[in-house]
Amino acid sequence: MNSGYIFREVLPKGADGQPLIEWLAGRYRHSSAATWAERIRLGEVLVNGARPEVHQSLKRGQSVEWHRPPWTEPEVDTHFTVLFEDQDLLAVAKPRGLPTLPGGGEFLDNTLLSLVRRDWPEASPMHRLGRSTTGIVLFALTPHARNAVQKAWRTGGVRKTYRARALGAPPDRLTIDTPIGPIAHPLLGTVHAASAQGKASCSEARLLERREGCALLEVTIGTGRPHQIRIHLAAAGFPLVGDPLYAAGGAVMATAVPGDAGYFLHAWRLALEHPTTLAPLELVAPPPAELLREGE
Repeated sequence: MNSGYIFREVLPKGADGQPLIEWLAGRYRHSSAATWAERIRLGEVLVNGARPEVHQSLKRGQSVEWHRPPWTEPEVDTHFTVLFEDQDLLAVAKPRGLPTLPGGGEFLDNTLLSLVRRDWPEASPMHRLGRSTTGIVLFALTPHARNAVQKAWRTGGVRKTYRARALGAPPDRLTIDTPIGPIAHPLLGTVHAASAQGKASCSEARLLERREGCALLEVTIGTGRPHQIRIHLAAAGFPLVGDPLYAAGGAVMATAVPGDAGYFLHAWRLALEHPTTLAPLELVAPPPAELLREGE
């Protein structure tokens, strides 16, 4: 059981005049109005540091806090491997099923960030991987390194290569530039998916090996949109084997969420310029057995 968590929000203009219970139930749809009313009654919800009435009228600029009591998190594989460490950077290999960051209402302590910070309290994650995605996660250990890597990420100075197992028979090489953005989803409100109104995105896939009904691919991404490889391969007609959310043609399954498991995707290589020495740095995380080529 973890130690609980305080969720804080400063109310925007749209909250003006809304009753507290309506605001909470409408904005945080993971819980019903009745559940929020009980939390308010128990003193778990505070407005500007004071216990409110259930139907108290809100004003923008007010602070709303939910003091969530301790809860038991799902059991996950918490073993990670250190791939690289110096005074500036830390790179680790994330196991399958372990969230990179807290979120989703389930995970707080059982996350890669929490585990890493036990030994490297100054570590700042430079990116994240999906819960079922394995492989390299890079952390900055100093403000200088954080700023330099963030700039490199923005300007295309970081090259990320993945391995993926996709359905169907993709061509030897495939360029996918489908825009990615939020679309409506019944369970979460919105999820990222293929969207004509989304942001420009680019992925390059190369065939490594054909298998029965599927293929092993190497995928390099020039942008870092959420769930980009899953979305792009699905939109191109070659969704990841076992992906419960993104289907061929870009369809999104209404009964699944991004954290649901089933697919195999691995952050295999990450190349960048070292923030202090300026020397080329290439990090490699060996793929799991499901994503190895024959003979590897």
